[in-house]
Amino acid sequence: MHAFLEFIPLVLFFAVYKFADIYWATGALIAASAIQILYFIVSKQKVPTKTWIFFGLIAGFGGLTIFMQDDTFLKWKVTIINEFFAAALLVSHYVFKKNLIQQLMGEALELPENIWAKLNLAWVSFFAGCGLLNAYIAFNFSQEVWVNFKVFGLMGLTFTFAIGTVIAINKYLPEENDQATVKELDKNQD
Repeated sequence: MHAFLEFIPLVLFFAVYKFADIYWATGALIAASAIQILYFIVSKQKVPTKTWIFFGLIAGFGGLTIFMQDDTFLKWKVTIINEFFAAALLVSHYVFKKNLIQQLMGEALELPENIWAKLNLAWVSFFAGCGLLNAYIAFNFSQEVWVNFKVFGLMGLTFTFAIGTVIAINKYLPEENDQATVKELDKNQD
């Protein structure tokens, strides 16, 4: 459900952009992000830190975009978020000795430490590359090309990279037969 909620502001941004302009779309993005936070509060759930960070960036950069009537601020937001993710993964791994990718996926997967480290660096590279690519497209192509890239290109790249990640770690995942054998052995030991 949370993953679905994360896409609502982006879809609303795109729809409003197609029928109005970047400033109305930015207002819709800010409003939808605020409604997301309200949803968590009303349903008595903890608002995820990521949601607060996104809202802060959207409200700040989006507010500047509307107030100054300059889409440059909104364009930089996407790059800053991607570079923030890259930096957070890098700093947490090397400074705090915590692998955020492992913390996010560690319950579902058992991988050797060196594979977790490589996976973390791969995602650092991915986010850093997306940030740079966004900046390039935002400031070298039309606003419409950038909006389409922001909505579909980045989502497609992320989906493709996630699939590539699964394929890359596939050889480290237990096979179904192995899991069935382990479950059978556990049952026999009881």
